[in-house]
Amino acid sequence: MSKPSSLKVGPFTSNVMVRKRYAIAYLMIIWISIFIVQIEIWVYWNLFFYSFQFLVFLPLLFLSLYMSIILVSLLEAKFFLIIVNILHKPREGVFLRDVSDKDYRYWSLRNVIKKWPIWLSHKFPFPFMDNICFKMFGVKTKFRNSLFEGWVDCEFIEFGKDVIVGQGSIIQSSTIIGDNLIIKKTIIKDNVKIGAHSVVTPGTTIERNTILAANSLTTMGQKLDENWIYLGIPAKKFKENRYNDDDLEPILEESIEDIEELRKLYELLYFKRHDTSISVKERTQKKKSSSQGETEKKQTKPITI
Repeated sequence: MSKPSSLKVGPFTSNVMVRKRYAIAYLMIIWISIFIVQIEIWVYWNLFFYSFQFLVFLPLLFLSLYMSIILVSLLEAKFFLIIVNILHKPREGVFLRDVSDKDYRYWSLRNVIKKWPIWLSHKFPFPFMDNICFKMFGVKTKFRNSLFEGWVDCEFIEFGKDVIVGQGSIIQSSTIIGDNLIIKKTIIKDNVKIGAHSVVTPGTTIERNTILAANSLTTMGQKLDENWIYLGIPAKKFKENRYNDDDLEPILEESIEDIEELRKLYELLYFKRHDTSISVKERTQKKKSSSQGETEKKQTKPITI
């Protein structure tokens, strides 16, 4: 079944290239990785061309060639990144989006170096290759994490275990706003679920057992508390996350003949907002004071370049 274009994600790097000469590094990585594959083809041709094994092992050859080009490009990119990071170490902060800014130039160069191996890894039919790619580039993650359906930055991100990123979601550690490049570390802890088409902005911290509902957006530097469900733009607390409770299954398995009664019980337990006991007037005042506090915080917070 075909996938909608809105869900076709990856590769995991920006297309920004502030200087045309950065394309030399990009083309060099592609050329060397393809050159290694040519050697493999030449060896295979000389060993099996005049025998029946040529056709028997041909599918394995294609798989071997694909894995070889990925691994060689990863090693190349890692080598170039080590050199680039020695020249200028990546760091968090707010930087000027201009070719004269050193941090912006090197951020762009790192993206260019990673682009080819990340694109190849993401097209590989087995998703474990994505996690190998992330680990090679310094992203802390686990092999059982499911990050393959979203767009995930490949630096300054730390994942716990059992993390699921929904289709078309975006996990950022860097973003461009106006004339500024903002780089902040994003931390997503154990057993976090991120719904489809949600956006996690740079600097966000999502604590354990938290769910970010579909089509939601975190604010920059926002902290999502443990065991809560957040939704909305911007993301706000909706209700406590009880889907991990041990008593969920027995409740749903109770012998209730009336399906409508079961539905009401389920909604009572899992769809009730945490703030329904507060009056509308109190919620409005709380929302107004919260927005005023955020505005004052933005006005007083200095931006360093």
